[in-house]
Amino acid sequence: MTVTVETLEKLERKITLTLPADVIQNEVTKRLKDVARKVKMDGFRPGKVPMSVVAQQYGYSVHYEVMNDKVGEAFATAANEAKLRVAGQPKITEKEESPEGQLAFDAVFEVYPEVKIEDLSTAEVEKISAEVDDAAIDRTLDILRKQRRTFAQRAQDQAAADGDRVTIDFAGKIDGEAFEGGKAEGFQFIVGDGQMLKEFEDAVRGMKSGESKTFPLAFPADYHGKDVAGKTADFLVTVNKIEAAHLPDVDEALAKSLGIAEGTVEGLRADIKKNLEREVKHRLQARNKQAAMDALAAKAELDLPKSVVQAELDRLVEGARADLKQRGVKDADKAPIPDDLFRPQAERRVRLGLVVAELVRANELHATSEQIKAHIDELAASYEKPADVVRWYTSDNRRMAEVEAIVIENNVTEFVLSKAKINQKSISFEELMGQA
Repeated sequence: MTVTVETLEKLERKITLTLPADVIQNEVTKRLKDVARKVKMDGFRPGKVPMSVVAQQYGYSVHYEVMNDKVGEAFATAANEAKLRVAGQPKITEKEESPEGQLAFDAVFEVYPEVKIEDLSTAEVEKISAEVDDAAIDRTLDILRKQRRTFAQRAQDQAAADGDRVTIDFAGKIDGEAFEGGKAEGFQFIVGDGQMLKEFEDAVRGMKSGESKTFPLAFPADYHGKDVAGKTADFLVTVNKIEAAHLPDVDEALAKSLGIAEGTVEGLRADIKKNLEREVKHRLQARNKQAAMDALAAKAELDLPKSVVQAELDRLVEGARADLKQRGVKDADKAPIPDDLFRPQAERRVRLGLVVAELVRANELHATSEQIKAHIDELAASYEKPADVVRWYTSDNRRMAEVEAIVIENNVTEFVLSKAKINQKSISFEELMGQA
């Protein structure tokens, strides 16, 4: 086999392969003989079908299969000998003219780029920190109490206030016409919880049982109901029942109901703090990892293989279609989703993947078995039966590979943070949790 390699542009290469025609034909003949021994055809005993009949029936498919196999093997051998790191699948075409007794092919493909990473000590990373304070614990306690609240009917002359559960009938019209979803009877909601549009809550707040009221409601332009979005409706609402909420006291009974073995308020607060600290740790890790990765990507110089970017684009588009299908969108698998919608995300993923791989290779940042075990143990610690969770991870190679990838990312993050200039920033618990 003769091999030549050409550089077309940046990462694109072309290999010209030549194979002896008799090698192809001998392999085709061999495989057709194997087919003849096994094939069953009407009018012939097994193994007695004439080769001419077998060749007529299966010759094209066998020849195509052999060509794919032999050219694929030749390409792999040539790329290996030339020490080329092939990115994506090569596009192989047969040349119209070939030397006597030879078959010639052109294989056009891309190679992985050389990744140059600048001195990371010149990078700047904002590293955030946050603490779980008593206010965060108190807010979490309030959420837990609300989840266990009970309701008691208010007196007839008492008005609806925030926190009350109201039972109402309502009917809405736009330009005097009823619309789909604009009418309900015996509908319940909590005043002030944000379940209803603000105008609706404002109208019901202050009403008493048995009262009715008509009020205008302007639907937002981005309202999920497209038929009414941006329009104004007139609603007639009647309050049937108002129930005041009762939140359980923060006491031993609440602690026991939440699974605190010793049943003390101190134990309950300690358990909440432990869980919040675990969540804070994970969120800080995610935010600081993102900052470190952004700094790393900014310090890297490389060309992106178009084929790898396209493969990532295809995955993102298919993921978007799967999400649409899960949401009940009709013909989601045929939804026209332009590549450009995901191109920046795909390019960033590919870029970061190549840069991380180079940093891992150059600095021996591979995940160790001890690190993988420690990460799984940490994940399992928050569950009731940690041993079962550990077995769930270790029994599946795909899940173990996912853990290994996370550990490698953590190693890269720590490496970048150890080299870069760190700007420490303390933020509030609310800001970290997205509640600010």
